[in-house]
Amino acid sequence: MEKNKKTKFREIELKSGTKIILGKDEKSNDKLMKQYKGKRNTILHTSSPGSPFCVIEKDLNPSKANLQLSGSACASYSQDWRDNKRDVEIDVFTGKDISKKWWMKSGTWKVKKSKKIKIKKQDIINFKKCQQ
Repeated sequence: MEKNKKTKFREIELKSGTKIILGKDEKSNDKLMKQYKGKRNTILHTSSPGSPFCVIEKDLNPSKANLQLSGSACASYSQDWRDNKRDVEIDVFTGKDISKKWWMKSGTWKVKKSKKIKIKKQDIINFKKCQQ
């Protein structure tokens, strides 16, 4: 796993060669979403608050396998996983589906429409093992 200290994002290359970028905190989540707002990139976030936004870079139509792996990465860094150690529901959307009002808390974005995928507990455990 590469870390970009300048922007404070996590960058992970999947086995397929696809790169995903994840925020590390509310500030980096905001910065990441500002970069991809209005674009067609696929973005993931847990349905519950408290996770990184995860952008699948350059792959505008990711395979089901890449969506599952990216979802496992997003879930593995979430508060939902940390606190419950169970399956995690992930929202999948694009940069065209997000907006932010001036009064919204840092790291919080409105999502117009999304689809949901479930990431199984075992898939998250397997992802974390591969990252060690």
